[in-house]
This record gives sequence, structure tokens and C-alpha cells, in this order.
Amino acid sequence: MVNALDFWMLAGGLLLAIIVSLEVGRRIGIHRQRIDPDGANTGLGALEGAVYGLMGLLIAFTFSGAATRFDARRELIGQEANTIGTAYLRVDLLPQAAQAALRQDFRDYIDLRIKIFRSVRLDYNAAVQDYARSVDVQNKIWAEAVAATREQNSPAVTTLVLSSLNDMIDITTTRSVATQMHPPSVVFYGLGLLVIATSLLAGYGMAGSKHRSWMHMTVYALIMASTLYVILDMEYPRFGLIRVDAADQLLIDVRSNMK
Repeated sequence: MVNALDFWMLAGGLLLAIIVSLEVGRRIGIHRQRIDPDGANTGLGALEGAVYGLMGLLIAFTFSGAATRFDARRELIGQEANTIGTAYLRVDLLPQAAQAALRQDFRDYIDLRIKIFRSVRLDYNAAVQDYARSVDVQNKIWAEAVAATREQNSPAVTTLVLSSLNDMIDITTTRSVATQMHPPSVVFYGLGLLVIATSLLAGYGMAGSKHRSWMHMTVYALIMASTLYVILDMEYPRFGLIRVDAADQLLIDVRSNMK
């Protein structure tokens, strides 16, 4: 399980690695200029341009993908709120005797759904247990609704009620899949290695200066480390600083309207 501390440690480690790489690259460049003053930088422009271009493309693609998945996860919360609200309203179509129990089951179910995503950051195992309980409540709601529609004996009511319940159940699977959709780990490792490699090249290019520029080195390291942190943060929006928690208010609003 990932957590916010992992992201901070990765960003901090990458920040340090970039600064070290800049310094190592600078010293390599100084050594090269001593032994080959005329050819130290010959032909490196095209190589550096290709590497920097590749890094820029990879950052752009991973950032864009993370942002797209972040927005999709927020939209799914809204969709779940809509499906639960619709299914709850259609309980009115069922026999009066079955409505009270179903309404209470709906309240218990949405309480569990809200609790799952509140607790996943602090206690993952508790969130897993709550998810299992929510599936049990799902099954209970379905069984009670099927029995009530048989008693009602109306094809139209059966279609409306069970289709809305089916949508409510399906969206939970869709959200579970969405939480697990991330680029392969090799993409992040490759991006980190590429950033370190470009840092070596940047340091090499600074070898012509008699004194190292700590300001440029620090700013470059901060920008690169922060960019990768933001990408990871958006990929796991329940654990870092960039979160989808605000969208959970939609579920809370639906719960507050369940009388």
C-alpha cells in the first residue's frame, strides 16, 4: 500500500539524486576539458537535445495521463452518487411493507461507501473490511428488491427498480478498477532515471563556469522533483496533497437526503 510519506521520501530522494548528478556531471565536464579543451563539447548539442526532448515528452505524457485519470475518478464519484440516489428514489415503486427495510439498507450502504474512502488513507485493512461489508449489503438490497418486485408483479416496476440497482452495483466495480489503473512501474522508474541522466548532462554543460551556481542547481532539482511528485500525487489521489476527497461531498449530500 502506498502512502503520503512514500511520495515525500521519493521526491526528497530524487531531489538529492538530481543535485548529486549535477555536481558529478560538472566534475566530469571539468575533467574532460582539462584533457581535451577543444573537443570537450564537440557534437554534444544534438545528443543533449534528443535526451531533453525525450524527457519532456515522457513527463508530458505521464502528467497528462495522471490528470485524465484524476478527473475520471472524480466523475465516477458523481456517477455513483447519482446511481445511489436514483435507486433509492425508485424504492417508492415497491410495496409499502418492503420500503422501510430497503431504505435502512440503503442508508447503511452509503455510510459504508463514504467510510471506505475516508479510512483507506489511514487504515487500509479497515477499508478492505468495510468494502466486504458493503458488498454484503449490496447483495441484501438486491435480494430484498427482487422479492419486492415479485410481490408487486409489474414488469415496468421490475425493470425500473432492478436496472437502477444494477447500475448502483456496477459503478462500485468501475470505481474499484479506476483506483487500480496506473502506468506500469517501469514508466516511473524510467522517468526517474531519465531525469537523473539529464541532470548529469546539465552538470556537464555547467563545467565551463569557474564557480558552480547553486541557485540554478537547486531550482532545477526542485522543479524536476516537484513535477514527478505531482504526477505521483495525482495517480494516487487518496494519499497525497492532491486529493479527490472534496468530491465525496456528493455522496454525503445524497446520504443527507435519505429520510
